[in-house]
Amino acid sequence: MRGWAWAAMVALLWPQLALLGGVGARREPKRPRQLSPSTMPLNATIPNSQEPLGLPKPPEAPAPEFSDAHMTWLNFVRRPDDVAKKRCRARDKKSGVLSGPPGPPGPPGPPGPPGAEITQEVLLREFQEMLKEATERRFSGPLGLLLPEGAGGQLVAEAFHCRLKGPLLADKKTLVELQGFQAPAAQGAFLRGSGLSLASGRFTAPVSAIFQFSASLHMDLSELRGRSQLRARDTVRLLICIDSLCHRHTSLEAISGLESNSRVLTVHVQGLLQLQAGQSASVFVDNGSGATLTIQSSSSFSGLLLGM
Repeated sequence: MRGWAWAAMVALLWPQLALLGGVGARREPKRPRQLSPSTMPLNATIPNSQEPLGLPKPPEAPAPEFSDAHMTWLNFVRRPDDVAKKRCRARDKKSGVLSGPPGPPGPPGPPGPPGAEITQEVLLREFQEMLKEATERRFSGPLGLLLPEGAGGQLVAEAFHCRLKGPLLADKKTLVELQGFQAPAAQGAFLRGSGLSLASGRFTAPVSAIFQFSASLHMDLSELRGRSQLRARDTVRLLICIDSLCHRHTSLEAISGLESNSRVLTVHVQGLLQLQAGQSASVFVDNGSGATLTIQSSSSFSGLLLGM
C-alpha cells in the first residue's frame, strides 16, 4: 500500500517539478559564444582570456585586394594640388562664383607715343572750316539758288532799301497801302534778290524764313497848321502787314499823334516777321484824323532775310 501511495504522489507532483526545473534553467547565466573559424571575421581579434581552449589558431589570410571603387577614391584623395585647383577654378568660372578677392593691380604699361601739337592757329583754322561747311550746307537748298557768287564770306540772299518815287496823299479815316517805290541811286543803297516789287511795294518771301522789316514815314504838317479839324485824339498808324491782312496776321505797328510843333512828323516802325514761302509784306498808313495827310517821298521801306 505504501508503494502505491508514493507512486500516486510522484505522478501528481511531476508537472510542477518539471516547470520549476525549466525556470531555473532559464535563469542560468549565458555563457560567451565561441566563434567558429567559419563565422569569425578576418580582422577580428579575440582577447587572450576569451580564446577557446584547445582550438588551433586559423592561418592568417593574405591581405584582401582593394576594389575598383576604393582605388578610385584613393586616387582622388591623393591627387596633386595643382590639378585640384585648376578643376576648382574651372568650376567657379562656370558657376559664376568668384574664387577669392581680386589681387593687386598690375604695373602700368609703357607710355604711348606723343600726340600732335595743337596751336591756336590750327584750332582757329579748323573752326573757320567748320563754319564754312555749315554755311554751305545751310544754303545748299532753295535759298542757295538765290545767292549771288562772291569771293568768300556769308552772302545775304534777300535785302533791300527803297524810297517812294513821289509824295502820296492819305485821305481822312482811310487805310492806304504805300506803292510806287524806287531804288535810290545814292551810294549805300542796295536791292538784292528778286522778292521786292517796286511798283506794288510788296516783298514776297522766296523761302520760309524770318525777316527783319523797317519803315519810316515822313508827313508834311505845314498845310494843317491853323485848321480847326485837328483834335487831340487824331492819330496816324504805320503798319507792316502780311498779305495785306493787318487784323488777321501779326503785324508791326507804330502810332503817333498829329499835334506837333514841327513842320514834318516822322513815324518809324521796325521788327521781325516770319513769312512762309509765297507770303508778302507791305507798308500801310492808317489816317485816323479828319484831314488829308501828305506823305513825303523821303519815306522808306527796308527788309532783310535773317535766317531759316
